Amino acid sequence: MYTKPYTISPSAGKRLIAKAMLKINEIVEALHNRTIVIVAGTTNGYIAEEMLSHIGQDEGFSKQRFFRGITLPPRYKVHQSGRLEDGGTFTGDVVIQKGKWLKDKTLFEIVNDLQEGDIILKGANAVNCETKQAAVLIGHPQAGTIGVIMQAVAGRRVKLYIPVGLEKRISGNINELAQIINSPQSSGVRYFPVTGTIITELEAINILTGAQAHLFAAGGVSGAEGSIWIAVTGTEEQLNQADEIIKEIRQEPNFIV
Repeated sequence: MYTKPYTISPSAGKRLIAKAMLKINEIVEALHNRTIVIVAGTTNGYIAEEMLSHIGQDEGFSKQRFFRGITLPPRYKVHQSGRLEDGGTFTGDVVIQKGKWLKDKTLFEIVNDLQEGDIILKGANAVNCETKQAAVLIGHPQAGTIGVIMQAVAGRRVKLYIPVGLEKRISGNINELAQIINSPQSSGVRYFPVTGTIITELEAINILTGAQAHLFAAGGVSGAEGSIWIAVTGTEEQLNQADEIIKEIRQEPNFIV
C-alpha cells in the first residue's frame, strides 16, 4: 500500500463530492426510476450540475444562486435568515423524477409525495467526522427545509444523504451544542442535529477510487482559505485514479456570489 498527500480547496471539494454521488448505486437507480430532491445549497449546486448533465438536462441550470441561506463576509448584506438582501433569482430546488427534471419545483411542493426508495440530498453547516454527526443552521421559525425533510425521513423512510465539505468540520458534540444554541436564553440562529449518510471529501475519494483518505491538515490564504490536506492510502492503481481525479478538479474556480 502507498500513501500520497493532496490539497483540495473548498470548491474543488464540492466538485469531488458531486462526482462521487454519481457513483453510488442507489442514487443512480433513484435518478432513473424514483424521485431525487436536491435541496438548494452551494455543495448541492455542484451535485445538481453533475446529475442534470448525466441525464442530459443541464441546460438552464445555474448553481450561482442555488441556495437559500449562506455565510458571507461582513461586507455583504444578509438577512437574519441567511438570505441575501438583494434577493437574487431563486428558481427552486432540483427535483428529478424518473429521469426528468421537474423545473421550478421546490422541496415543499414535492415532499409529501416522497416514499421509501426516494432520496433527498441536503447539505449541512457542521459535521463531526469522528461521531458521524451533522447539523444545519436554522433561520426559519418552522425549521425550514430540514424540518420537513425529517418528517419524510422518519415518517416514510425516505433516504437522506448529507453532502458536506470538510471546511465545515467541528470537534464538539453536536447534540450538546444544539442544547446550548437552542436554549431559550440564546439568540440568533438555531441548530438542528441531523442524521443521514454523510459524504465528505474523504468518503468521496473512497467511493471514486476504493482508497482510504485521512484529513491531516487544513488552511490557506489568497483564495485557498478552508482548503484541506488529505492523505490517500491505497494500491498503485488506486493512487493513479486519485491523481487523475484530483488533477481534474483542483482548478475548480472559487465559488463567488
